Amino acid sequence: MSKPLTTPGEGFHPHLHDTSNSSAAPLRTRLHHIRADALDGDTAQTGGMRRFAAVSGKAVGSEKLWMGQTHVAPSTSSSDHHHGESETAIYVVSGHPEFVFLDASGQEPQEVRLRTSPGDYVFVPPFVPHREENPDTAEEAVVVIARSTQEAVVVNLPGLYALPAEDA
Repeated sequence: MSKPLTTPGEGFHPHLHDTSNSSAAPLRTRLHHIRADALDGDTAQTGGMRRFAAVSGKAVGSEKLWMGQTHVAPSTSSSDHHHGESETAIYVVSGHPEFVFLDASGQEPQEVRLRTSPGDYVFVPPFVPHREENPDTAEEAVVVIARSTQEAVVVNLPGLYALPAEDA
């Protein structure tokens, strides 16, 4: 019987050296572990909510992705905003946040309210004005956000309105 290439506890790739403590490697040549207590609040913000970056161009050198968390306090509504050219995917971690936008596909724009629960996902296309609301009087709403740009693009708006097609 031949000698095994690895022994228990050595990991899957014993021929690679442990570089977990090496910070000299360029950002895009290594994996990054972002601990929950190390999320960065110094990112684009919207009134009524708080965003925390985990994966961004600034933090890890990502070129096409931003990811983080958003927290909305009980009985709070965010300001109206959109995310420019970013596609945004949202995963509801806790609470029952509501996502509000205007559907302008009919003769008159109509306000649409997406009521969500933990485990639900929401997709926000580029340039679509919306807001997040947390109608719960006791529980904070927490969601995980992924965006198709390296930073959290946020364009705060004076109102919730549908953009004309030529502006989008």
